[in-house]
Amino acid sequence: MPRLERETRKKRPFDLPQQAVVLNVLRDNELFQHRFGQLFREYGLTQPQYNALRILRGEGGPLPCLEVASRMIAVVPAITRLLDKLEARDLITKRQDAGDRRVWNVAITSKGLNLLAKLDKPLLDMYRALCGHMTKTECNQLVKLLEKARQRITPESPESS
Repeated sequence: MPRLERETRKKRPFDLPQQAVVLNVLRDNELFQHRFGQLFREYGLTQPQYNALRILRGEGGPLPCLEVASRMIAVVPAITRLLDKLEARDLITKRQDAGDRRVWNVAITSKGLNLLAKLDKPLLDMYRALCGHMTKTECNQLVKLLEKARQRITPESPESS
């Protein structure tokens, strides 16, 4: 009996192999979210806040708020509130765009960079703890399969092809 069926004490097999795939992905997501959530809480962050800070660190300069939202791993319906909380902690700055007053540009502060630097090693350790038992080949295969599964939900964007 497959592991998810045992863990959930399912009495009979899944109706479709695709059902087993989706439910396993959902279960894994919950387990990963829980572990990463615990780590981020130790640093006073949520996962989306961490993701926004990483985006800003990677960019190296200011980005419009909506650009940050479009690059997030998880959909964040209240990006303005999320960024306001980071600004209140002096982890980012927000400035109104001189050319378009409707646009707010955000940038990471040195305090935000320092916080991310403290998280870098614990995060790498977490990735190793969660998936270190898998070979590089297995990881690459899994990434390709997950990307293939995601195609039906979010087709590849033109700039990434």
